[in-house]
Formats: sequence, structure tokens, C-alpha cells
Amino acid sequence: MAPSVSDTIVAEDLPNDEVIIMKAVKEEDGEMVATDVISAAMVTARFRNVAERHGKVDLRFRITVPAEMRDTKWQLRFFPDLYVLGDTLALDPVIITGVDYRRAQLRGYQQYEKFLNSIITNDSLLIRIGQLEIFLKRNLPQVYAFKTDSTFVSDEQFYSHFGVTELDALDHYTDRFRLWRNDRKKSMLGKKYQKYIKVPIVRDGLRLDTVMRSSSGDFIYDYVQTLSVQPTLRKAEIALSGTIFEQDRLIYQVPPVPPLTYYISSLSTLADASDHYVTNIIERSIEANTACYIAFAVGHSVVDRSLGDNAEEIGRIEENLASLARNKDFDLDSIVVTASASPEGSYASNAQLTSRRSASVASFFRTYLRSVYDTLYPVRHYLLGADGGDNPVLAPTAPEIQFISRNNPENWQMLDALVKNDDQLSESDKRQYFELSSIPDPDLREHRMLSHPSYLYIRQTLYPRLRTVKFDFYLHRRGMEKDTVHTTALDTVYMRGLQAIHDRDYKTAVSILRPYHDYNTAVAYCSLDYNASALEILQGLDATPQVNYLLAVIHSRMGHGREAFDFYQRSCEADPSFVHRGNLDPEISALVQAYSLQSIQ
Repeated sequence: MAPSVSDTIVAEDLPNDEVIIMKAVKEEDGEMVATDVISAAMVTARFRNVAERHGKVDLRFRITVPAEMRDTKWQLRFFPDLYVLGDTLALDPVIITGVDYRRAQLRGYQQYEKFLNSIITNDSLLIRIGQLEIFLKRNLPQVYAFKTDSTFVSDEQFYSHFGVTELDALDHYTDRFRLWRNDRKKSMLGKKYQKYIKVPIVRDGLRLDTVMRSSSGDFIYDYVQTLSVQPTLRKAEIALSGTIFEQDRLIYQVPPVPPLTYYISSLSTLADASDHYVTNIIERSIEANTACYIAFAVGHSVVDRSLGDNAEEIGRIEENLASLARNKDFDLDSIVVTASASPEGSYASNAQLTSRRSASVASFFRTYLRSVYDTLYPVRHYLLGADGGDNPVLAPTAPEIQFISRNNPENWQMLDALVKNDDQLSESDKRQYFELSSIPDPDLREHRMLSHPSYLYIRQTLYPRLRTVKFDFYLHRRGMEKDTVHTTALDTVYMRGLQAIHDRDYKTAVSILRPYHDYNTAVAYCSLDYNASALEILQGLDATPQVNYLLAVIHSRMGHGREAFDFYQRSCEADPSFVHRGNLDPEISALVQAYSLQSIQ
């Protein structure tokens, strides 16, 4: 007897850490026998860190089946189960089918199809037509004449002529044996299905169903399950079980193993959890702002949702306006819309163009905000008094929000900052640029830049980032009559926003924290990928390790690799714990690989 072959089936936790899910011996006759043999080359890993982004995480693991464990007569079935927040969810299974196993399945389907085809579905085929015609021709020629007579004859007329009905005649000449045998086949459909199709071929509800034609080479499948992150979710677990079948015979049951645990990291952990007290004067009036990139056709000012990334940008501003309108703590007073342009063209034409664009944007969002208020404040009507009496009171009406349009014809100030921080321009290029930027006349300054060696790069790369639309929101605290209030009480509104960050309910956090315009507001913006708004806040804060780390994340998202690298390096130098933290966030781990940050590890 030839020696048995020992091997394993494993689930591999990326990258390159494996978890043993089965230890077995394949005997010479193909039987699977459990064994305690463990390959010394395998590393057991029970957990890994995954990053939440946009409210979702990807849970990844790998199913590896060595070539020796695949027999063409077998079907391997793997069943992952997800455990999250006390619930269990069966994920889509993975099926690996040997080619001989699939052939046997198809052969069963062919046999069942052959059986189905043997069942007579046309009842006229069960009648002895020849005998019926002979009988009628010899004994009832009047009836036989109906064979070639197309005249309609009812069953009652037929009976009045010959004393029998049409059904009686057909029943008399029906082949009883064939009818019985055909009915018996119909009654055996279920049994025949079970006999021929021992294991049905399932197409739906599977993550993978593949047929292996040979046993050469290992089979590897990377399983990715995307999970929507709910508030308070900190970890998820996946357990993998499996079976091996030869047709309908179970030849091995994969024993249960401890699940893989995924610890979910989030930018919410970077929030400042300190209690927020109002220790100075609280102003009744509050300002908040955000910026976006709305594309316009060249020389035009019409807001077109289908142009460029406008659908996403406009949707974000609409979401901001809707949350402000529904906010229970602040009332919206007015909105200032400022459109900016890049320097190409004359200053006068840019002034006219940005003026038209700001007015167009203000009109566009004024209409939208009015539609939001229409849903919050229905048509004016009278209500009963609060005491239940008949004294009517007028229902509240929608406020009129003033939109003020302003323009920044040429956004030179932002261009200066972009040139200063650009990692593609040389120091010589920057020096020449700032020498020209001191020219008071913007048209002359732009004209002189045409001969600048890096002008083409600046125009193609930096100019598009100058064409922004900024929104300044002016609000006041609801129910507050005085212009200022002195208090040291805990700001419960702010703390609700902070709790929303901890619960990963970022939309609620943004709607509450937007007026505060502070570090935690930037964390909420960054968690929702509102990078322009987060960047504007962070650039005005002290350069703490946390601020520098968030700036590194944002610049990495925006494709500014060198700037992102610089901010990350500063955060690690000030707080070495961010070296480890960088491995948890995909934006930073990509920087580590790209720039080989050996010096700070």
C-alpha cells in the first residue's frame, strides 16, 4: 500500500499570514482521515487592522487549497460567517468543483432530461388513431366523413347523430396501458430528480463557483467583503468552515476554528475628546464656511450639474444647506457666495465673469434652499391654540435667507500659496515667480509670466485649483436674544457633535460642529472626505502632531505627495506614536511605501 499524503487547507489572512482551517490525510483510496500533523512553515494570525473610509471597510482573507488537496472527483465548499455587533451573517460561499465531479453533475442533468422527454405531453398521442379511423370508416361512414369536413360540429350535435359524445369516442380508443405508464412517470418526477441530480448546480448566491480541470498548482482566492460601518462598531470577526463532497457523499467536514478578528481603525480616534466649555463670550452671531469646485463652460456662468464633477460638488453644497436649514441649534441668516478665477485673460473680463458666476451660483442655491424650506414649513395655515381652545394661531413660515454674491476676479493670493508649497517647481522657478508677483498691475503680471519657464506647468496644474466658489454662512444661536453671553458651562451642543464623531455618524457631526470651525470640525470633514473644507480649517490651526497628521492624510488624498510626506514626517518627529498609526491609514501607508520612510521608523 502506498503511503498516504498529508496536507492542509488553509485560510490566509492578508498579507501572507495564514490560519490553518483543516488538517487531514488523504489515503490511497481517496478517503479523508483527520490527523494532527501541522506544517511548521505556517504562521497563525488571529487579527488584523482595517481602516474605515467613507463609512465602509473591506474585510479581506485568502482561501488557499494546495494542489494535492484537489481531486477531480471532489467538490470543496467553503462557508464564511461574519460576526458583528452580536449578529451572525452567512456570507456567500466559495465552491471549488473538480472537472469529473461537474461531468457527473451534467450527466445527471442529461439523464433527467432524457426522462422528461420520455413523458408524453400531447394527449392525442395516447389514442389509437389508426384503429379509431378503421372502425369509423367501416361502421359509421357518416362519422368518418367528419375527418375531411371543416364544418364546426358541437359535442351536442355529434351526440344527437350517433348517440355518443366526442369525448366518449376518444376515451374508448385511448391506449390504457400507455396512459397508465405515462401517468406513472409524471408521479415519479421528484424521485427521478433526486436519483439523477444528486447535487444540483447552484448559480445564485455564490461568491465563486469554479471548475478545476487539473490538480497542477495551488488554488488561491482572495475574498473581500465590504461592510458598512455602523456607529459604535469597533471590530468584526469572520469564521470559515467547509466540507468536501464526492457527489452527494460527505467525505470530510472541516472542523471549526477560532475566527479572524478585524479591528476597525477610524479617523474618529484622532478627535480631541476634551470637554468643551464656553469659557469666554458666546456670540449670538456665528460664521461658518466651506469651499467647492464648480466647473463652468469657458466664458459662461450657467451652473450645469452634468459638467465635470459638478454633480458631486453641487450635491455636497446642497447637503450642507439642507443640514443648516434643519439644524435645531442655529438659525441661518445669510450666505455670501464668492466666485474666484485664475489669472488668464484680462482682469476686467475676469471681474465681469466671476461676478456673473457668483450671481448665478447664488441664484441656483437660493432656489434649492427655498425648496428645502418648503418641505419644513408647509403652506400657511391656522392651528388650534396650545391650550386646545378655539383661538387660532398662525403656523410659522419659512425664513427668507439673503444670498450675497461677491467675486475675486483673480485668485493671486491662493496661487502664491500653491507655488510656495509645490514640490515640482524648483527654487529658481519659485524665486522668479515671486519676483513677478510683486508687479501691481495684474494684467502686466500675467503677461510677464508668459515667458516664465514654468508657466505652462503653473497654468495646467495650479490654475484649475484657483477656480473655486466659497460659501460663508452667517448664523445665530436659536433662542438667544443678547449679542453676547458670558458662561463657563459645558457646551452640550458641541459635545453632541463630538459624540457623533465617536459614533462615526459624521453627517450629524458636521451639521453640529460646522459653526465652531475648529479641529474636531476638521476631523468630521476629513472623515466624510470633504477635504477642501478640512484643509481650510487645519491651515489656520497650530501645527500639533494631530493637525500635521490630518494634513498629511488630506494632501495624500489630493495627490500632493511631497507635501503629505513633509506633514507626516513632522507629526512623527513630534509624536513617535504616529509612526505606528500611519500603518493603519491607507493614505499614509502608501506614503511610507512610496518614499521609504526608513529614517523615522
